[in-house]
Amino acid sequence: MVGKLLLRGMIAGVVAGLIAFGFARLYGEPAVDRAIAFEEQTSQAKGEAPGEELVSRTTQAGIGLATALVVFCASVGGLFSLVFAFVYGRLGPLRARSTAALLALGAFIAIALVPLMKYPANPPAVGDPETIGARTELFMVMLIISLLALVLAVLTARRYWSQWGGWNASMLAGGLFLAIVGVAHFALPPINEVPENFSADVLWQFRVAVLGIQFLLWSTLGLLFGVLAERSLAERR
Repeated sequence: MVGKLLLRGMIAGVVAGLIAFGFARLYGEPAVDRAIAFEEQTSQAKGEAPGEELVSRTTQAGIGLATALVVFCASVGGLFSLVFAFVYGRLGPLRARSTAALLALGAFIAIALVPLMKYPANPPAVGDPETIGARTELFMVMLIISLLALVLAVLTARRYWSQWGGWNASMLAGGLFLAIVGVAHFALPPINEVPENFSADVLWQFRVAVLGIQFLLWSTLGLLFGVLAERSLAERR
C-alpha cells in the first residue's frame, strides 16, 4: 500500500512541478533577467570582465528550470506520501483528503513561509559569494527550528484535545508554534546584503515568485494527492 501511495505522491509532485514551472517562467524569470542585467552593468562600471556563461540563459530558463522543478517536486511528493502514510489515522477521524490538506498546510508554513520570512531568497547580484555558507547554515537552522516547533505543536494539540476540546487545544498549539518561531526569528542574526541601488521592484517580484512556487507545490500536493490517496484507500477497502 505504501508503494502505491509513493507512486501517487510522485505523480502529484510531477504535476506540481509543471504548474510551478509555468508560474516561474512567466513571473520569476523576468526578475532574474533584470537582476542579471543589473549585475552586468555593475561589473562593467567597475571595469571587471563578464564571467563565462557555462549554460545559456535560454537553457536555464527553459529545459533546465523545468527539469529541476519537476525532479525536485517529484522527490518532495514522494516524501510527502511517506509522511502521509505515517500520520494517516493518527490525527483523529480525518479522511485522506483532509489529512493531506492539513499536512500540506503545515509543511508550507514550517518549510517555506517561516524560513523565507526570516531569510528570503535573493536574485542574482544580491548577496556576497563569500557569505553563502553562513547564509545557508542560518537558513537551515531556522528551517529545523520551524519543523521542530510544528512537531511540538501537533503533539501538544493531541495531548490536550480530549481534555480541553479541539478549539482550545488548537489555539494552545498555534500559540506555542508562534512563540517558538518568533523567538528564533528575533534571536538569529539578520542578513541584508542588498545593494543600495538595486531595484526594490525586482527584489519583491523575485521573492514573491519563490514563495509562489512553494505555495503551488504544497497546495497541489495537498489537493491532488489527497484525491489520489483517497481513491487508492477506497480501492483497498
